[in-house]
Amino acid sequence: MTLVHGEQHTTVGGGRRWATLPGCKEVLVVAQTAVYAQRLHDIYTLLGADLRIHVTFTVAPHAFNGGAETHIRLLGGTVLPWEEAVRREFDLVLAAGSQGLEQLHGPLVRLPHGARHIKLSRTPGPGGERTASGLGPEYVVWKGRVVPESYALAHQDDLAELARGCPEALPVAEVVGDACYDRIAAALPARERHRAALGLRPDEKLVLVCSTWGSGSLFTRLDAVLPRLAAELPRHGYRTALLVHPNVAAAHSPWQVRSWAMATARGAVTVIPPEADWRPLLVAADFIIGDHGSVTLYGAMTGAPILLAQYPYRDVNPRSPGALLARTAPALDPTHPLTGQLAYAAAQYRPEEYAAIADGITSEPGRFDRNMRRLLYRVVGLGQPAHEPEPPALPLPAPLDGPPAPVPLASGRA
Repeated sequence: MTLVHGEQHTTVGGGRRWATLPGCKEVLVVAQTAVYAQRLHDIYTLLGADLRIHVTFTVAPHAFNGGAETHIRLLGGTVLPWEEAVRREFDLVLAAGSQGLEQLHGPLVRLPHGARHIKLSRTPGPGGERTASGLGPEYVVWKGRVVPESYALAHQDDLAELARGCPEALPVAEVVGDACYDRIAAALPARERHRAALGLRPDEKLVLVCSTWGSGSLFTRLDAVLPRLAAELPRHGYRTALLVHPNVAAAHSPWQVRSWAMATARGAVTVIPPEADWRPLLVAADFIIGDHGSVTLYGAMTGAPILLAQYPYRDVNPRSPGALLARTAPALDPTHPLTGQLAYAAAQYRPEEYAAIADGITSEPGRFDRNMRRLLYRVVGLGQPAHEPEPPALPLPAPLDGPPAPVPLASGRA
């Protein structure tokens, strides 16, 4: 810091600026992908109103970088070039992915980027066993060093998975809960407001089709699922919306994803843009057709009957709530009428069974903000503000027939 004409002049956010608030604790939010950027929004907003803290963003190298920087810039955040981020010291680093973190300087708080740890790692560990994705040494250890100062987990059962996959990281693990779970739970009483914002009539049923990314996803079967929705569901009583993991758009482009979906559905589906918040649609849904992705698992919270159109059992952690969902939800049948299958799913729905699945998402329901803020302020070395955290409510969604909504300030694709 220097004095220029009697004023304090400092470097803030990677550029020479006149700093109105010098001496802030510097926090870096690392967004390798748009999904990670969305997921972290619920965390860094716990710090954003504190005048003692300055938040900067960077986009780390990743195969699915597409959309990450756009998401941050639309929020109005300062994006620090990666080459500069790795040269600077920070008081706190926040991340939901693992790529490039060993290059950064500052205490790292790492979070999962989805619901629990449903998927198994792509490669087996030294003993030949595949670990839960995100909880193996390849995600948290670099050259024998545990990279995070704290690994924030959603459920007590994650500690057992971490002990199985990467026991050296247990000392830094801390169970804080799940922000998306808490936001969805808080929004469910306002379900009718979300439905009205979507433009749904009281007698219309919203069928939400949810796909994760990769070779085992529902997206690989769009040509089998969407034409049936277009042909078999009455246009008057049903509306269909498609949620696709942003990694698919990052790899193929949002235009291509929309073109494929619209062609296979013959225009009978609303394709939700990758930057939109998926959680209000989940709250509003009457039926969910999904796969082994996080969004389908969060659907177990909502009371909407679930049909599984795709489920790669060999790639799913058998101890996860996702595996329990696969043993509970009926599977979409290619030979029977779709309306009959939706009716069957509704008739077979047992709230207590799905409540048990939802209970597996977090062991700290309703306490994420309190737990996470305490952790962040401990790491950054400041006392917490003298009030309870005040998380924002989920934004109301854009109408299904309207133009795409702008990037909301509260988002989080899993």
